[in-house]
Amino acid sequence: MGRIFETRKATMFARWDKMAKAFTRVAKDIAIAVKAGGPQMENNPALRRVLQNARAVNMPKDKIEAAIKRASGHDQTSYDVVLYEGYAPHGVAVVVESATDNVVRTVANVRMHFKSHGGNLGTTGSVAFQFQRMGVFRLAPTGLDLEALELDLIDHGLEEMGEGKGEKGEPQVIIRCPFASFGQLQAAIEERKLPLISADSEYVAQTPVELPEDQAKEVLELVDALEQDEDVQRVFHNLA
Repeated sequence: MGRIFETRKATMFARWDKMAKAFTRVAKDIAIAVKAGGPQMENNPALRRVLQNARAVNMPKDKIEAAIKRASGHDQTSYDVVLYEGYAPHGVAVVVESATDNVVRTVANVRMHFKSHGGNLGTTGSVAFQFQRMGVFRLAPTGLDLEALELDLIDHGLEEMGEGKGEKGEPQVIIRCPFASFGQLQAAIEERKLPLISADSEYVAQTPVELPEDQAKEVLELVDALEQDEDVQRVFHNLA
């Protein structure tokens, strides 16, 4: 086990609405999970995953319950998950994951963000080959025998495991698996009652790009603009 290298997903710009944006993203994830598998957490692994992530961003219980109730209603908004690909300034590849009820609006906004920050929105497949979609699980390291855990989880799809940090610099254990093994590894982690912080799929850059700080700042300004868009769930890039 070593230190897992992670590209910068968050920008250097502090935003007052970061928590509100996180709650909105989770609420959409809840709506998508409930529509796909129903509101009963016991029978819906995707919903269990999303609720874990809701707790990770300190979403209040009443907001979680309200989101599930809305998602169970007949008039709930239906969201389509759409990926957009493009290049930020200086050739940095970007994948934008959106959850939208209006694709025309979303693609127009995403194109505008790329253009106004010196990037280019590409076509499907233009940069995705530079990323691998993986299941990513984050655990609290306290009390874990990491070597034994790594050997144990290899049989359940684990591909790599290493040390990382959370947004506040807190230590984490990061476990990755091919996306096809996500459910199997999630089940193994739940069965062992491991201290799970979050679980999600991510587009992991295969070849990170190093840039000087001034050029990296230009890239992160685009990432920041995309992340603030109401239809955008997450942004991935290969900036080291």
